Amino acid sequence: MLTLAEIMETIKMVQEENLDIRTVTMGINLLDCADHDPAIAQQKIYHKITSRAKNIVTVGNDLAREYGIPIVNKRIAVTPISLVAGCSPEADYTDFALCLDKAA
Repeated sequence: MLTLAEIMETIKMVQEENLDIRTVTMGINLLDCADHDPAIAQQKIYHKITSRAKNIVTVGNDLAREYGIPIVNKRIAVTPISLVAGCSPEADYTDFALCLDKAA
């Protein structure tokens, strides 16, 4: 259990010393999105990112409000795209990059 002194110290850090959480990161494994057909792989990637991370900002804001400590950045991290796109015959991963950008 937290002591009153610890609680007061935390309040002071938030109010006077601008304590915040710099970044909250959600990791998403895209390995199961790999497919020989690049269009199918990109469709799987887009769907997985947009469905899994659709509430990341809302949840981050809710946590910041609940704990009283601002969260500056909310972001996602994904499997290196070369591991996912490597299953397709494509040598140019530009369309995969555009898919990731669209999902963001």
